[in-house]
Amino acid sequence: MKYLSPKELFIKLNFNKLKIPIIYEDNDILAVNKPAFLVVHNGDESVAGWLIKNYSQIKDIGEDSNRPGIVHRLDKDTSGILLIAKNQKTFEYLKEQFQQRKIKKKYIALVYGKLKTESGLIDLAIGKSKKDFRKKTTQKAIGKIREAVTEYKVLKRFNNFTLVEAYPKTGRTHQIRVHLKAIGHPVVCDKLYGRKKEVCPLDLSRHFLHASSLEFNLPASLTQGGPSGARIKLEADLPRDLQATLTELEKGI
Repeated sequence: MKYLSPKELFIKLNFNKLKIPIIYEDNDILAVNKPAFLVVHNGDESVAGWLIKNYSQIKDIGEDSNRPGIVHRLDKDTSGILLIAKNQKTFEYLKEQFQQRKIKKKYIALVYGKLKTESGLIDLAIGKSKKDFRKKTTQKAIGKIREAVTEYKVLKRFNNFTLVEAYPKTGRTHQIRVHLKAIGHPVVCDKLYGRKKEVCPLDLSRHFLHASSLEFNLPASLTQGGPSGARIKLEADLPRDLQATLTELEKGI
């Protein structure tokens, strides 16, 4: 039997009453603030399941009935902004925007150690790990090797930790986690890519990674009578568990 953490169990038992915060909504686009521990798809107890229950009109939108309207993804333990298309035309538009790298994505991550530079660019291709099928890697990868680029900027330094902004230019699975590990600074509490000897501060029950901002142009159809293709920036504050971790670390700066 799979062990569920208290927060995972809470989501499971309260899924029917789950209210995912909505950041932005119009006739074509829905943007939500996905909580940690909630998977995006695969199963009824997921963002996809929540969408089908609350937005039944989008059940056939997209390319996969298991991912209605969902044009990108977040890892289970990653919180933050998730975009959903409410019709097929918008789905195709957003998909193209992601593919052409026209959507600016920003994540907040806490990593182990002290980065030597205030900013940097990680340009390392990513493929599957031959040692662990769950993992991606930048070294001795197998299968299809894909280009992957991530920029980062230091926000704050703590004793033995660094808070960074990460800007993925590509959208590979686990990209930020893999890239930060590759430069010797894995995301705090990352059970898959972290080192076993490293301790989670405040017993944080998931990795410290949050999709904090998305910036993109609305399709022209959404702005008839107004500026065509207006640019919009959506933001999601750090959730309580991550903010509490920073508050505690600040005491020992």
